[in-house]
Amino acid sequence: MEAFIALFSEPQTWLALMTLILMEVILGIDNLIFISIITNKLPKARQRLARQIGILLALVLRLGLLATIAFIVSLTEPVFSIGDQAFSWRDLIMLAGGLFLVWKAISEIHEHVDPDAVNQANNYSAMKLTFAAAITQIILIDMVFSIDSIITAIGMTRHLPIMVIAVVVAVVVMLISAEPLSRFIERNPSVLMLALGFLLVIGTVLIAEGFGVHFPKKYIYAAMAFSVFIEGLNIMARRARSKASGAGHE
Repeated sequence: MEAFIALFSEPQTWLALMTLILMEVILGIDNLIFISIITNKLPKARQRLARQIGILLALVLRLGLLATIAFIVSLTEPVFSIGDQAFSWRDLIMLAGGLFLVWKAISEIHEHVDPDAVNQANNYSAMKLTFAAAITQIILIDMVFSIDSIITAIGMTRHLPIMVIAVVVAVVVMLISAEPLSRFIERNPSVLMLALGFLLVIGTVLIAEGFGVHFPKKYIYAAMAFSVFIEGLNIMARRARSKASGAGHE
């Protein structure tokens, strides 16, 4: 307990904690977008439960990984090479997760853009996932984002209490944001396509990282934030036109 008090009596500890919380929240947004898109395909009565299970599983995975820091660090060690390119377990997990995200984003975009695909989905109720299938997909992607999150945390600080607090705060933010984000995506089809575009970008970045090509994530998130800003203006413009049209008919 004395060591804990001593650690948090230092100003640099609080700076590291705030920085790590911000990073974990940003990384959690990717996870949350995927969970929102998947759970919105479930029957209404089960969507909230699926979101809560998915986010709590993300917390369990992150805390579990923090309990095995030595194992997590070993994931970055090369296990084999192809030519000059070395691959670690982390690289392979990023590759698999990236390919899954790209496949999922493209299939969802195709499902919403192609009228024939939409009609077929409606005929066979394919637009609705089973609860078990949704949770399975969420667990798989939780694993990818959790490993990325914890490796990022380890790279920023070596103090376990700081990492645990940052992870818990980030997951609490995810829990609070899950319902509003899911409803917003469901009410705005254009936002759904934007979110699927984000998943496509994130999946591509994960694949690149699996091959050892690292993009500065600040530029990626800045571009995503700008896209959200522009889409927000589009939504406000559509609402203004809708009100003006309604007023004109009165």
